[in-house]
Amino acid sequence: MYRKLDPTPKEPSNFDLPFEGQLSENNRWVIMAKIIPWSEFEEEYAQKFTCSMGAPAKSFRMALGALIIKERLGTSDAETVEQIRENPYLQCFLGLSAYSNESPFDSSMFVYFRKRIGVNLVNKINEKMVKDQTEVQGEEVEKKSSERSEPKNQGKLILDATCAPADIKYPTDLGLLNQAREHTEKIIDSLHNQTKSPKKKKPLTYRNRARKEYLTIAKQKKPRRKSRRKAIKKQLQYIQRNLASIERMGELQLLTKSHYRMLLVVTEVYRQQLSIYEKKEHSISDRIVSLKQPHIRPIIRGKAGKSVEFGAKLSASCLQGYVFLDRISWDNFNESGDLKRQVEAFKQFTGFYPESIHVDQIYRTKENRAWCKELGIRMSGVRLGGRPPKNPSKAIKKQAQLDERIRNSIEGKFGEAKRRFSLGRVMAKLNNTSETSIAITFLVMNLSALLRQAFWLFFGLFHNKNLWGCFLA
Repeated sequence: MYRKLDPTPKEPSNFDLPFEGQLSENNRWVIMAKIIPWSEFEEEYAQKFTCSMGAPAKSFRMALGALIIKERLGTSDAETVEQIRENPYLQCFLGLSAYSNESPFDSSMFVYFRKRIGVNLVNKINEKMVKDQTEVQGEEVEKKSSERSEPKNQGKLILDATCAPADIKYPTDLGLLNQAREHTEKIIDSLHNQTKSPKKKKPLTYRNRARKEYLTIAKQKKPRRKSRRKAIKKQLQYIQRNLASIERMGELQLLTKSHYRMLLVVTEVYRQQLSIYEKKEHSISDRIVSLKQPHIRPIIRGKAGKSVEFGAKLSASCLQGYVFLDRISWDNFNESGDLKRQVEAFKQFTGFYPESIHVDQIYRTKENRAWCKELGIRMSGVRLGGRPPKNPSKAIKKQAQLDERIRNSIEGKFGEAKRRFSLGRVMAKLNNTSETSIAITFLVMNLSALLRQAFWLFFGLFHNKNLWGCFLA
């Protein structure tokens, strides 16, 4: 059940404190609360609650605000709740009318907040927030463009893709098989305890021997290929034996939901690893690299430090210093296919096509170049085909250097997201909650950029006011 509350920002002067005084208007949380369009997405969030009975759900402002606080402070779920309980500014940011020394919700509610809000809703809030704060500039651009007979391409669009690594152990074939074997042993123990009978004996698993054989190879710094392959074969045989025992025991309906889900994952891991072992291959489609998070796939990036990353691949665009999440997928994809859709999204957002697009080499395909040429969009980079000019002019060199400097801004945004915020290691475990966490990161980055602009605007007005006062004196 959901009860609609007033999501409009609370004035700091109306926030009740247990002591004398009032909250400051210049606090960062008070300013950010005025930037976020809470009320415009309250209805969309309320539609997710169809049941009219039960305890009332937390408000949209509290759910989204808690996720923003967590990402902004870089704290865990439990620590975020403690910060909210101790800080009246954070409680005002969540829409509360008075300070309370009790926690507004339990830390486990963060999982439900991420599930209910979703990546699509976060992206809509991100675009609306940036558009509302930059609409004055947009009106000036529209006035200038309306004076011309035809609207001219304006602005710069920067595109790139990156990977958001998940919080998993580096996967190896032998390590995955060992974990799968241990889970099958737990499932056998669970079934045997629930169907205990004097006539039925517990199936043999040889777990001590299997564990010893695994550690013999795992503890070696550089085991030989032949020894590692032999150890993998033994683990596959143990898993095959355990899966056959589980099938003979039957009564899978007695398993818990987590055990049954793990049984399905282990069965698929066994099939994949057996195929890799028999065919002597090193890759397979939809390869599982984590038993607890089977949705994660290896993303081959070809970077100097990390050739392979394990997480979600995302495609993003940068416009006037703001970053927007355009696509997110757990499977690897070619980001050059997103260029047309991203350019059309730019036109829908601004009202005109960009003057130039700044991308790396993977985007510079013949199809994308021809499409941009038809729209009068200049794409950065050298031309395709033919011999490069022996003596390029200074203007060409200067333009190439300027394009590369402009493109570096989105690399800096990715670095900020991975070092300052949580994009460097996504701690959420489910696929939908991980996607929401990634989208919240870009939302908070743009919110921080808008907060810096508001701060410098206030500082400039305050500075000019002081200068005018000195002049009058």
